[in-house]
Amino acid sequence: MSLKEYMELPYSMSIIPDAVEGGFTVIFPELPGCMTCGDTIDEAVEMAMDAKKCWLEEAIEMGNTFAVTRKRFKIKKGFIRIKI
Repeated sequence: MSLKEYMELPYSMSIIPDAVEGGFTVIFPELPGCMTCGDTIDEAVEMAMDAKKCWLEEAIEMGNTFAVTRKRFKIKKGFIRIKI
């Protein structure tokens, strides 16, 4: 698969508000170690797309494989998980 094809897959994105310092942390549960943060949700999502791209580029280069979950979205107290 190409980077473009991997970028289009519906990976979960968890957006977690930082109650102590403000802003938001974003992680991709299916992409271990892929995380970033931003002062606003919009900034955090923008940074997350860049982090996801970098993570996938490195994984492809190293020949790693990774999973995709089937759920479309899930809301839990304290954060929202969105597949993008």
